[in-house]
Amino acid sequence: MGAVARRLVAVVAALVLFLEAVGIVIINGIMATFVGKQNMSLDGMDPSHMVTATWVMGGVFGLFLAACGLLLLIAGIRDRAPGRFGRVLLIVCAVMHGVVGAVTVGLIGWHAFTFMMAVLGLIVLALVVYGSGAPGTPEESGDAAPTGTPEGPATAQGGAAPA
Repeated sequence: MGAVARRLVAVVAALVLFLEAVGIVIINGIMATFVGKQNMSLDGMDPSHMVTATWVMGGVFGLFLAACGLLLLIAGIRDRAPGRFGRVLLIVCAVMHGVVGAVTVGLIGWHAFTFMMAVLGLIVLALVVYGSGAPGTPEESGDAAPTGTPEGPATAQGGAAPA
């Protein structure tokens, strides 16, 4: 896959993750508002604690998605594969999208499931197109030093070719 396609996949995935991060924070804000207005309690827990926990959960989850989006945006701008920590973060994000997608199909419906699977596909595609090494390394760019001549490695070292 060419550099333009790699960059496009990474940038599109980053933009989708940024939009999803904003959406998650908004959804958690709406849920926190409902919990606060209805004065709901879970097993005697103070409702204000539940409201605060919902806001914190939305913020942390939104920051996680934004960090993954930023990681993909940087990868797309630089056209370099994310490092080991970045790949692990993106794999966790992909697994999370798979699990949340499986839950959303029962709770929300097939449209939400389709969206979650599309985001999962974008993240996995970005991981695959960048592979384990950064573009521009000798293996990918074709600038690798020759390992020998067509006659064999012995002639490259000045010896006789094996029979």
